[in-house]
Amino acid sequence: MNTKEAKTAGLVDDMFKAGAHFGYSKTRRHPSVAPLIFTTKNRTDIIDLEKTDTQLAEVLAFVADLAKTGKKILFVGVKPEAKKAIEAGATSLDMPYVIERWIGGTLTNFSEIKKRISKLTDLQAKRANGELGVYTKKEKLMIEREIERLHKLFSGVVNVVKTPEALFVVDAKKEHIAVTEAKKAGVPVIALANSDTNIRDIDYPIVANDAAASSIAFFVEAIVKAYKEATFAAK
Repeated sequence: MNTKEAKTAGLVDDMFKAGAHFGYSKTRRHPSVAPLIFTTKNRTDIIDLEKTDTQLAEVLAFVADLAKTGKKILFVGVKPEAKKAIEAGATSLDMPYVIERWIGGTLTNFSEIKKRISKLTDLQAKRANGELGVYTKKEKLMIEREIERLHKLFSGVVNVVKTPEALFVVDAKKEHIAVTEAKKAGVPVIALANSDTNIRDIDYPIVANDAAASSIAFFVEAIVKAYKEATFAAK
């Protein structure tokens, strides 16, 4: 076994340990992922991780190219199993992220989103400067609730000043609105997608388990590592 083969075998083993091979039931399988299914066991599709490894290599090469010129990736993972990994990964790269819910227009009507972000930063500044003291107790409570609501929705994209150069999404089927917006905005999509997903319109699909925290964390960490290494190499 040569070095390349050994590296591939090692990655496939790591993916297997993370549970990346578990797809959904055969009845939920989308035809576009059929070539990537290794077998079906107990009515559950088992994903061919050697083919996933090939997809991952393409993704990491793309991520490395983005890193060389400091381009931004918007990380999206709203499902409970994804939130922790998405926030940690994006934060480690100083990248924007969405872990609550996708707000329509984030990519296709960003000027409107910026207005809401500006409202959040303005209210936070007024609170920090003690300017809320002029309001009644009830009014201050309402303002605090508005700050909390806006912070929950937009804290991960507060520092975004322009459309990101790529979108990384966990569960492309669930986050189909984000994927559709990215396509309309001409933003390449990287997606961790399970066996129930139509991957035909995804630029860089990674077909693997998108429902287990361990599997999600594996792929987020791989992308983060590739970005960091390419950034370091470019210096």
